[in-house]
Amino acid sequence: MSGNPLLELAQDIVGKARAAGASDAEVTIAEGEEFSANVRMREVENLKEAGSRGAGLRILIGKRTGASYTSDLSGEGIAHLVKSAIELADITTEDPHAGLPDPDEFGRVEGDLGLYSASVAELDTGFKIEIAKRAEDAALTTDPRISNSEGASFDNYVGQHIFANSRGFAGAYRSSYCSLSTSPVARDGDSMERDYWYTMARDFAGLEAPEYVGRMAAQRALRRLNAVKVETQKVPVIFEPRTARSLLDNIFEAVHGMSVYRHESFLAGKLGEKVSSECVTLIDDGTIPGLFGTSPFDDEGVASRRTMVIERGVLKNYMLNTYAARKLGMKTTGSASRGLTGNAGIGHGNFFLEKGVQTPEQLIAGIPNGFYVTELMGFGVNVVTGDYSRGAAGLWIRNGELAFAVSEVTIAGNLNEMLLGIEAVANDLEFRGSVAAPTIKMGEMTVGGK
Repeated sequence: MSGNPLLELAQDIVGKARAAGASDAEVTIAEGEEFSANVRMREVENLKEAGSRGAGLRILIGKRTGASYTSDLSGEGIAHLVKSAIELADITTEDPHAGLPDPDEFGRVEGDLGLYSASVAELDTGFKIEIAKRAEDAALTTDPRISNSEGASFDNYVGQHIFANSRGFAGAYRSSYCSLSTSPVARDGDSMERDYWYTMARDFAGLEAPEYVGRMAAQRALRRLNAVKVETQKVPVIFEPRTARSLLDNIFEAVHGMSVYRHESFLAGKLGEKVSSECVTLIDDGTIPGLFGTSPFDDEGVASRRTMVIERGVLKNYMLNTYAARKLGMKTTGSASRGLTGNAGIGHGNFFLEKGVQTPEQLIAGIPNGFYVTELMGFGVNVVTGDYSRGAAGLWIRNGELAFAVSEVTIAGNLNEMLLGIEAVANDLEFRGSVAAPTIKMGEMTVGGK
């Protein structure tokens, strides 16, 4: 790793913090460049290019912690960074659980994890605008009812992440990604609906074709036209992958170590218990090459790993950083996550529901009367009690087929019962981000309409 000036700088800052009186120190440095091209109705709307560089220092004096941040990486800026952290530690109270991970917990996943492609930085601006225009144009030409658009955008990023601490750990890795999305508007008489589609990859070659992105977005918008409200009823509910992902976000909050410690989770105290149906296996894995939640080590220098969160319905692990693990008398799961400032929080790697064997069409085919959810709105989820109520839109299932569009309804249940009530998980798992789920079928939920 030698020859990386920012890695050397991070180690140098650790040394300065120790010399200034810190008993332990850890430094995060991030630098990156991002680009975004937005087009709307075939014209360039805006271009944005931004670079950022910054360093965050967290120090310990015994059990007292201080943290500071700077974007000034000059000698003067670094001196101020160290001084600020020391001054803050002097005035904070002791925390018995504060501290770096144990020495045997440091490590990294070796080998190329496929996080960086040099080709992303070489993409020409004109080319990126052209790709965005092609996606929007494909949407606009799919059907005469698509007469408007909220635009299309091409985004890309390249950067590097560096971490070093006073226990001898130092590591750096580079990452890149690009993404393409478009959001057309469909109109039929008084009915007007929008939807979107997007694709994301570590390099340009991994993206779906712009024409495909445009057509998918258009088809999604068209199928929402002339939506109706249905009568309030209890029916099977299917979450398509996009809405199923939001359920995983709710579960992540419930297995978050600090929520568990504070008893602010419906899953607190349930390790080893059956919390969902047997077709649910939920995994957190930060080691899968090329994916968006992958990294060689977490933000405390602990090696990334694969953690079984729920295995065939049984709750196996909570998501923990060092601090939450100590509070709960457990071991970190390598889930520390932080920006440049403050203490490490808890994040996930690739957090996903293992796929099943049936196709989404097979799940739908078995339902005489039900609701296929394509969009969720609002934040009516209480992770403490599990109570769940959200605005929803989608398609009604009639005799095993998607029959007509539905909007302005709510779906309600309780996460405890919803997890136990998952009857099937489809085989359409795709990673379009660090959280991914296939299509999910719930046995029964209340759909609240008119």
